[in-house]
Amino acid sequence: MAAHVEVVSTDLRRVKVKVVPSTYLVDVLNEACKKLNVKSDKYELKHKQKLVDLTGPFRTSGLVSGAKLELVQKSKSASVVSIALDVNGQRYVKKLPSDMTLWQTLRQFETSEKGLDLTGRGVPVGQSTGQLYHEAPVINIMGREYSALEDLQKTLSQCGINSGSMVLRLSFKLTEKTLFDAMSDISQFLKDVEPERQKPEVKEEAKPIPVAEKSQAQTESTEVVAKTEEPVLPTTTEEPVSTPAAQPNTAVDLMDIDEPAAVESTPLDKLQPTGVFSAPSASTPVAATIKDDDEDFEPTTAHAQLRQQQLAQRAQNTRLKSDAELAAIAAEEAAKLAKVTKVEIRVRFPDGSSAVWTATLEDTGAWLYEAIRGIMLHPEQPFRLALSGLKTHIEDNNKKLIGGYKLQGRVLLNLLWEDSVTPATRKEPFLKSSVADKAKAIPIPEVPKGTEYDEGSSAAAGPSKSTNTKGSSSNSLDPDAMKKKLSKFLGLGKKK
Repeated sequence: MAAHVEVVSTDLRRVKVKVVPSTYLVDVLNEACKKLNVKSDKYELKHKQKLVDLTGPFRTSGLVSGAKLELVQKSKSASVVSIALDVNGQRYVKKLPSDMTLWQTLRQFETSEKGLDLTGRGVPVGQSTGQLYHEAPVINIMGREYSALEDLQKTLSQCGINSGSMVLRLSFKLTEKTLFDAMSDISQFLKDVEPERQKPEVKEEAKPIPVAEKSQAQTESTEVVAKTEEPVLPTTTEEPVSTPAAQPNTAVDLMDIDEPAAVESTPLDKLQPTGVFSAPSASTPVAATIKDDDEDFEPTTAHAQLRQQQLAQRAQNTRLKSDAELAAIAAEEAAKLAKVTKVEIRVRFPDGSSAVWTATLEDTGAWLYEAIRGIMLHPEQPFRLALSGLKTHIEDNNKKLIGGYKLQGRVLLNLLWEDSVTPATRKEPFLKSSVADKAKAIPIPEVPKGTEYDEGSSAAAGPSKSTNTKGSSSNSLDPDAMKKKLSKFLGLGKKK
């Protein structure tokens, strides 16, 4: 008698699904949902109150014939899973939402890892023509292979990956299609299957680059395919033209800083800072020299009301966030970080001077250390970079500044000398003379005066401030009147 499992839906309907030792449990879910006439991407299976791993076959699941599985609904928000992509023994790890397709997963690794080509590989076939033929990606998940374009459009959840971590083993198989024909088919397929996803994906600045008919042009063609969201079609036999030199031109255009950059022109070398600021001339901070009126710090009735609201909110019982809510928050943060393409980094030096750089997705901690040493008076002296207000340090390695350290917006780093640096070196200027000559003083912004939002305070500031008549007693600063108002506000009056 063939083995089977019994699946019980939320409305207590039961269906039997025949299985063999090699049947994957994700196929059991799909078959049960098909019989129950529900969508499989909205449900998962439980056995004895524990979620069933859908990625493995029946023989490794620990289930026996006749086991009862519960069909439960998934969370509406996508969960975050840790995906490790194994490519020829080299492993790359990223946290991705479970509703991302396998094709999108490959594209995510391509955009985050420089020089990694997974979806547009081509190899030369033949000695005379040097024609490039397409190598299609093949993803292996727990022994099951996904290679067709239709299979690669399945989400991680549809492949049984809903939580935890999973290793995707990637290999490639040589097809009979040329790279030109394969890229055309892939482009047309993506437009037909996911037309709504084509708009947000056309964000990259790379332009189509013609591919030469020589085998050594493979590197340039694959780099272009890895950078663009849509496949690049080789059109002519002209020599490839490299585009990275145009990237630094956009560094200053996308900046949005409070202080104007000291160096107005765009640097030709990306290691050069986009702005240099000199150290303050006075030992006393400028903020300490600004005189404020004592009236600006006097609390008003609106402040007291706001404080009462805060105390009332803290007195209410609040529940802890569920795993689904925490996963949704993590997915939202990951999606927000994925949209970050540039970060403005300001480094403050020990002598009070500072410089500004614009980092992109490819820039690492080693790049920032190299850029700082290029403007130092003593580049041989050791130092470290610390995030302002945190104990995190930027290391001198290949860890990405945006993807690795999760830097966003504008970031302030403090440069700290190592203990081995001599006191004489610490007293000298930090910047080279050629860089210090271009530095400008940091402009002091004017602090706008705050506006009163209390109804009574605006009236009290008027002419009635000096009067004490009956008609104006409500808006005057008479001590007795203020005590009565405060008692009434706090509910301290006599109850009748």
